[in-house]
Amino acid sequence: MIRSGGAYDGKQGMSLATGVSSRSAGAQALCLHLVTIPPGTRGVPHVHEGHESAIYTVSGETEVWHGEGLMQRTVVRAGDFMYVPPGIPHLPVNRSDVMTVAVVARTDPQEQESVIPLSLPPHLADLDEIPVASQ
Repeated sequence: MIRSGGAYDGKQGMSLATGVSSRSAGAQALCLHLVTIPPGTRGVPHVHEGHESAIYTVSGETEVWHGEGLMQRTVVRAGDFMYVPPGIPHLPVNRSDVMTVAVVARTDPQEQESVIPLSLPPHLADLDEIPVASQ
């Protein structure tokens, strides 16, 4: 049993509630976290090398830039699922006035070891004006 309560700021620029991982539960093939993105903030563009992610949005609405060069944009709302294949760059942005809460599962039990932060591509330079959720 892992009780929620602890949280940490991830390399992806968001707060993650401590969940299931190799550290917390001895997991060998997955991690599961609760991620929060405050209104008017964003994450850091990143990729999880060699690991896939599944995201379920509990509340809020997030604009997710994803794919090669972060050229694709998908709006994810409460009740939506999103799959991110291994090695695919992605960047969540919460332009709303509501906290986004999402459950994230990834095939990386080490939590942060596969996270590779990326730079914002030129076509998303205006996102520099939106603060990163956690730094």
